[in-house]
Amino acid sequence: MANYFVGDIQGCFNELTLLLEKVAFNPSRDTLWAVGDLVARGPGSLETLRFFKSLQGSAKVVLGNHDLHLLAIHGQLKRANPKDHLSELLAAEDIASIIDWLRLQPLYQELPEQQLIMTHAGIPPNWELATLRARADAVSNILQSTDYLTALIAHMYTNDIDQDLPQLSSLEQQIYCINALTRMRYITDSGALDFNCKAPIEHCNHSNLTPWFQLSHKLPKDYRIVFGHWAAIMGQTQHANRLALDTGCCWGEYMTLWHLESDQKITQNKLKDVKQS
Repeated sequence: MANYFVGDIQGCFNELTLLLEKVAFNPSRDTLWAVGDLVARGPGSLETLRFFKSLQGSAKVVLGNHDLHLLAIHGQLKRANPKDHLSELLAAEDIASIIDWLRLQPLYQELPEQQLIMTHAGIPPNWELATLRARADAVSNILQSTDYLTALIAHMYTNDIDQDLPQLSSLEQQIYCINALTRMRYITDSGALDFNCKAPIEHCNHSNLTPWFQLSHKLPKDYRIVFGHWAAIMGQTQHANRLALDTGCCWGEYMTLWHLESDQKITQNKLKDVKQS
């Protein structure tokens, strides 16, 4: 049995297929972990979601910001960006069952025996493991309810909730959780999430910003965090226990697959001018 972790797919389904062929992925034996953002910029979002849905227990998925945005688009709270190539997905005959499946996916996944946690963007440095579980599970409970659109999705589009303060309401805690686990990159000196700078630290001209993974953490010391979301750093964290897997395939770079047991990374370059199957 092998555990494979893949970076942001963003609808680049052909590249994912080639990566899995390189390692002879077998769903009857292996597990595929995805750091979120299954959909968006690439033309194969429908195929990607159908594939992961079909894997059932052989896939471990977390929601990314683009996946949550898809819920809002399908719920007619937001309009799709034409650059996201979602028309085929939204018009699919099985879109309702796909959305229902997506709503069941959590914001974090654990592999306790390996002391490993996966989220889309990272974990706030001031959160203990119990806090992560409680806050993320609270969001999942809402997403799985019938009124998830009005109870949560309609309210999540804000940059104002950038700190986990004691006075936050339950809804505000859920919004902060989404912001932190699916959108976080830098944290300010005052402990707030920064939503403006996406560049790597050497190109971000703000002395008060620190990448979240460079700050001391309240998780158990040896825990590894696997995440995506931040293509600009191209997998570089300079931290052995912080594994960044988004390497910008949808932006013309490459997709990264990490094999846990051998600690090896396998890559697949973005295909040029190839229509997704």
